[in-house]
Amino acid sequence: MLLTISTTATPATDLGFLLHKHPDRVQGFAQSFGTATVFYPEAGEERCTAALLLDVDPVALVRTRGRTSPDFSLSQYVNDRPYAASSLMAVAIGDVFRTARGGRCNARPELAAGTLPLEITLPALPCRGGPDLARRLFEPLGWETEAQAVPLDEAFPEWGDSRYVRLRLRGRLRLADALNHLYVLLPVLDDGKHYWIAPDEVDKLIRAGEGWLAQHPERTLITRRYLGRRRALERTAFARLAEVGDETEEALEPRIEEDKGGPLEEKAVPLNTRRREEVVKTLEELGASSVIDLGCGSGQLVGALLAEPRFARIAGVDVSTLALGIAARKLKLERMPDVKRARLTLFQGALTYTDPRFAGYDAAVLMEVIEHVDPPRLAALERVVFGHAAPQHVIVTTPNSEYNVNYAFLTGMRHPDHRFEWTRAEFAAWAERVAREYRYTVTFKPVGDEDPGRGSPTQMGVFTREH
Repeated sequence: MLLTISTTATPATDLGFLLHKHPDRVQGFAQSFGTATVFYPEAGEERCTAALLLDVDPVALVRTRGRTSPDFSLSQYVNDRPYAASSLMAVAIGDVFRTARGGRCNARPELAAGTLPLEITLPALPCRGGPDLARRLFEPLGWETEAQAVPLDEAFPEWGDSRYVRLRLRGRLRLADALNHLYVLLPVLDDGKHYWIAPDEVDKLIRAGEGWLAQHPERTLITRRYLGRRRALERTAFARLAEVGDETEEALEPRIEEDKGGPLEEKAVPLNTRRREEVVKTLEELGASSVIDLGCGSGQLVGALLAEPRFARIAGVDVSTLALGIAARKLKLERMPDVKRARLTLFQGALTYTDPRFAGYDAAVLMEVIEHVDPPRLAALERVVFGHAAPQHVIVTTPNSEYNVNYAFLTGMRHPDHRFEWTRAEFAAWAERVAREYRYTVTFKPVGDEDPGRGSPTQMGVFTREH
């Protein structure tokens, strides 16, 4: 089983720094199913190629194969799979190139952060879906994809093609991104894994898919195949992909440079800060003493609420355990005074599934959350928040798409994970329909500097339950 990675960047031998494998050495790594060897067939200034070769022990492979793997019933007797780049190769990539996948290179950090001209070849790859599926998965990621079906027997062309392809990828990408693409998509193309699919596979998928999976046009197929069509794991993964927090919008705000030769210019307050302050102010005006932040992300709003003693009970919920861990660190949960800690609860949950822990609060906040939810799943979120949790007040903020033209360098939506961005009329129509359906009234507030013709960058809806 063979994978080669080549570059023509000058000097091409810098590939060794990125992979953390010296071009002059042959290195072996023991795997549960055999041995992985890294060597360099060519290592020159103009072109360098690193090869990952797996020598699979068929007996060890049988012992580690899960019952959900392809061809399980025949795998102990007739097995050509050790010679094809399936999940075995993905596991080897994850182990052998772990540091490179993380985008770390202490010796040359600028090299790890930049893109390189890359060429990746896999001579034999199981592909349930044929060459077309390989192109559908890799081309949206920036790869020029050559996928050629391998015939069952070249001497008998009338027998047709096998389910294996020869794959060649060319593109200019970060090496870390390229390795993560392979780590996720090799078992997806194969539609099976050689090991038991446990719940921690969701975390692996989300980590390796960071920055590209959420907006991939085939994300549903990728997620389902990667997780072996295990419905519970799928639901968790889909929710985590759909309901991530938005902390990147402030990057759109123009930076104000300090003129060292003149008076200091007052710095603009970032939009995410103004939005958070407006939410806290509105909650105070509503007289809420208990608040749940639905989709709390890294806990910025939760921290602002904790700073106000009037909020006696605060909860932060997010579908991402990673985000909750970051929130706990930023809030210094371990060192928080007992009195303040007693006011706070952080827990994991998906906003599109009924959860009794969401109920019992004066107010719920959905701050920059709904635009991350696929439109067909909005009805589920509405039912969970307004129907089952049914707090006295609900505050919803979301981008105003009409304002986007004011961001000079913005193309498309404000965040790559946004599923939609509404105009003021579209947001009003949605909010008024939800209010009627669940017996609320709704008022609207602008957040941020208003444009006379386009409104404010953020729009806020404040829902109050009718008695």
